[in-house]
Amino acid sequence: MIKSWLSFILMVAFAIQTFSQGTPNDTISINIRNKNFVYTVKKIKGSITLDGVLDETDWQTANRVENFRLVQPVDTGFAQQKSELMLIYDDKALYMAVIFYDTIPGKRIAESFRRDFAFNNNDNLLTVFDTFRDQTNGFSFGNSASGAIWDGLVSDGSVMNLNWDSKVELKVKDYPDKWITEMKIPFKSIRYPSKSQTWYANFGRLDLKSNEKSVWAPVPRQFPHASLAYTGVLKFDEPLPRPKTNFSLIPYLYGGYHQNFDAGENAGYRKDFGLDAKIGLGTSMNLDLTYNPDFAQVEVDQQVMNIDRFELLYPEKRQFFLENSDLFANYGETNTTPFFSRRIGLDAPVLGGARVSGKLGQDWRIGFMNMATEKTDAFAVRNFSVLSVQKKILSRSNLGFMMINKETLGEGSQRLFNRVAALDANLASRDNIWTGKVFYHRSFQPGNPDQQYAQGASAVYNNGKVRIEFRETAVGANYLAETGYVQRRDFISFRPEISYFFVPNKRVVIHGPYAEYDDYYTPGFEKLDHALDLGYKLEFRDRSTIAAGMKNYYIKLMQDFDPTHTSHTFLPAGSDYSYTNIYTSFTSNNRKMLNGTVTYAKGGFFNGQYDMIDAKMVYRYQPFVNFTMNATYTNIRLPEPFEHKHFWLIGPKLDITFSPKVYLTTFVQYNDQLNNTNLNIRFQWRYKPVSDLFIVYTDNYFANTREVRNRALVLKMTYWWN
Repeated sequence: MIKSWLSFILMVAFAIQTFSQGTPNDTISINIRNKNFVYTVKKIKGSITLDGVLDETDWQTANRVENFRLVQPVDTGFAQQKSELMLIYDDKALYMAVIFYDTIPGKRIAESFRRDFAFNNNDNLLTVFDTFRDQTNGFSFGNSASGAIWDGLVSDGSVMNLNWDSKVELKVKDYPDKWITEMKIPFKSIRYPSKSQTWYANFGRLDLKSNEKSVWAPVPRQFPHASLAYTGVLKFDEPLPRPKTNFSLIPYLYGGYHQNFDAGENAGYRKDFGLDAKIGLGTSMNLDLTYNPDFAQVEVDQQVMNIDRFELLYPEKRQFFLENSDLFANYGETNTTPFFSRRIGLDAPVLGGARVSGKLGQDWRIGFMNMATEKTDAFAVRNFSVLSVQKKILSRSNLGFMMINKETLGEGSQRLFNRVAALDANLASRDNIWTGKVFYHRSFQPGNPDQQYAQGASAVYNNGKVRIEFRETAVGANYLAETGYVQRRDFISFRPEISYFFVPNKRVVIHGPYAEYDDYYTPGFEKLDHALDLGYKLEFRDRSTIAAGMKNYYIKLMQDFDPTHTSHTFLPAGSDYSYTNIYTSFTSNNRKMLNGTVTYAKGGFFNGQYDMIDAKMVYRYQPFVNFTMNATYTNIRLPEPFEHKHFWLIGPKLDITFSPKVYLTTFVQYNDQLNNTNLNIRFQWRYKPVSDLFIVYTDNYFANTREVRNRALVLKMTYWWN
């Protein structure tokens, strides 16, 4: 079965290769807001050495971008610190040189050497390239003042996925009055139309000493400066080369020790291997293959205190699922999505899989994925197939169709399956002030009951001062998306939201009120829940913020519920509760070596009371050491027969970056709600671009007795060969 599916995918991949080159985007008219911002990229005549010294002749003759325009704190005028940027290219790569002048006394802010750093905590360069000129999808590259690399995928016009890695290379050189970046972006790391000669792009700088964010092509302050709606135009001297067949093989070797004390298992030792493969089907389509993947090196999830009625959602971090992930992940809305890749391999190891994704012409995108999980004592072999097709409409909108099939194999005459068909329209105006979405999804399962639908619509207006949002969602009682994330069923909800920001002044960057109302009903419009949030927020020029507000809740329980998630006492189904609490939060100036955030909430909680303090403290010894302390205290007081409960979630994290290639992270999480203490030590050495050695040690203990629950030590080595 697996072999037949793999053969089918390979046939599909190579069948569409003929059509995957994309229409040369130079045949498409330039109709963007910043169309007068044009930069011509010259083809180089010599060679470039990445050393941060711009002494090559090609740099001296390259065109220069100067006079970066402000985005924040205001979006008028020019940055006070001068910036210069140059681009050149050859047949294999795009080269970028950036000179950021720095005449303000004091140290530059660069928290670490870690790849894909926190944007707001570092002096940095960030660029975006819209290679297909669809103003929706693109690539982002950049770096911090310490030389840490930033690379990611852009979807929905400005949403960043930083879990994607490329073979970008760079060198940063420091001077007393400036810092210089020299960067190489291989063409084989990105996708673009065949014979492309015109891209859209923008280049931005965050200078924390002056507290200014600036860009080449102007962007309104309410949008990220990486917004693809506000790019300028890149023109290359000659059509870009079609790379040779891009084939990458990424094998891994694994060795590990593990023991589950909870289950009474003896210590076990495992040695294994697997591989991923990437095949470029032209310049705009990619085929990914994986066999026996292992994700032991993936960073551990940060836990949160759960006093809600619903399952928590954690983000996907596994590399195989990340490129073009928006093709699969952006259907529906956050709490009602038909496909969530973490469902694959959640309860059984992944045997293997394949995926084809990319562009078909200028206006079409396609993604097809097939994965299979291994047979275990609890589960038979299961196959997951996903097809997604997206068609661009208007200037920045698209229509998408998805089909998901989960099927259990080898169960004799019993046929177990779950399928979902999804149709989404994603809408965005040319200036991004209006955005919206409309979707309808339908599930299919044995017995074919009625009410298997999920439907929603939303609209957002944001002009910089006023932001108005309205969402409507309805989910049927029998809607089942086993490979997705569906927080609740059998409801219809309405969610209006409004905020107003006053004109900034010298000390306060923005301030204003906000209101949000979540209202839930049965399909027959019987009241279920509501949550009303009223508050006021201030953001100061030094980057500190203050917010305060109140929340009013009404909840009607549809099933028995334990608010503490720890007792055997329940609030009965059919009971309803109305209560109010207040909250305040403060975030300090993150430019300081010691900074933090604290939130305090107090008030009603079902038929009782609660207090909650959530705090985060950060200390950095830049750029080598970052120490973070996360702590949440929740005090729940419910009437008898409930016991008085108070929970601690404490998570100290020590992140040491010895260089841009060597990292050590130690993360401890004490969670007495789950009665668990987790220790995770993760060492990473990137000995070659996108090739790593990992050593990961994990311990889990009972929080109350400190007895060991399970323990594992993993050694994993990957190598990117192409």
